[in-house]
Amino acid sequence: MNIVVLCGGISTEREISITSGYRVCEGLRSYGHNAVMMDVYFGNESLDILENAKEEYDLEKEKAIIEGYTEILEEEMKNRSLFFGKNVIAICQKADIVFMALHGKCGEDGLCQAAFDLNGIKYTGSGHLASAIGMDKGVTKQMFKAYGVPTPESMWIRKSDQMNYDELNLKYPVVVKACNGGSSVGVIIAQNREEFDDAIQTCFELDDEVLIEKYVKGREFSVGVVSGKALPIVEIIPKNGWYDYKNKYQAGATEDICPAPLSKELTEKMQKIAEDACDSIGVVAYARADVLMDDEENMYCLEVNTLPGMTPTSLVPMEAKAIGFDFPELCNMLVELSLEKYQ
Repeated sequence: MNIVVLCGGISTEREISITSGYRVCEGLRSYGHNAVMMDVYFGNESLDILENAKEEYDLEKEKAIIEGYTEILEEEMKNRSLFFGKNVIAICQKADIVFMALHGKCGEDGLCQAAFDLNGIKYTGSGHLASAIGMDKGVTKQMFKAYGVPTPESMWIRKSDQMNYDELNLKYPVVVKACNGGSSVGVIIAQNREEFDDAIQTCFELDDEVLIEKYVKGREFSVGVVSGKALPIVEIIPKNGWYDYKNKYQAGATEDICPAPLSKELTEKMQKIAEDACDSIGVVAYARADVLMDDEENMYCLEVNTLPGMTPTSLVPMEAKAIGFDFPELCNMLVELSLEKYQ
């Protein structure tokens, strides 16, 4: 198949997206697909990039070009209003499908997906509505509650609210989250009122909506869900702190155990929670749910990632490997499952 692997963009997760895109493109090409890597914000000068790639394609060179764009991103954003880069829509329309290796704002939040729907472009993963819900932690919480998915108690506030925080009578620690952040960007554990005030200010700089969530101390898990069925569970054990942005993407920062050392009963319970969480927001093809379990074995789903990372330290590839799928096979499977929604 002719496949465009879309990455980069303008979010705080641009660097991770480029790494995901490179790995996916490499995997799809090794599987036999005619795949090319393209930055959604900068595009490509050649309308014939897919046709030319059949004969010769330098993936390393393309990755270096896209990484180079990062240096001019801030200036570029000041000087233009259009999001899609040169020829992006036209090139994607030529592809059999677009592999969405985007993360964060304007990639994982349904905006690109909606634009592609309008332009007749097929893409991997969930549709625009599920993507938008999954990206917004506040809306996700409402869906979890409606579907009976266990999740920590929380409060959803907007920057425009005239909120007197003294009246909240918070019991510390609490977790403060920017509603539309990804990869744990804008997620802060506040141990006291001073840290809470700093966290609120930081999160409101990232987003107009913030979630204040009850802190749950416990073991951290990730559960990939492919075609409605949970993969083997990964237990995540950070060597320092918790599973924040640094620990997610720095090699060796965590110990990841797959399958997680859980009883059969607890494994099945957690997998069911992950499946229900994905179903509650309308996930298609694949996603990843994050789950905490406290000392009393109570489980809480924190969120659903509709475009989970595909980097060397990412968890869904690790879970797929545990049941015999190597990385190129996984990438191909996600393409085939995503195409089913267009049949």
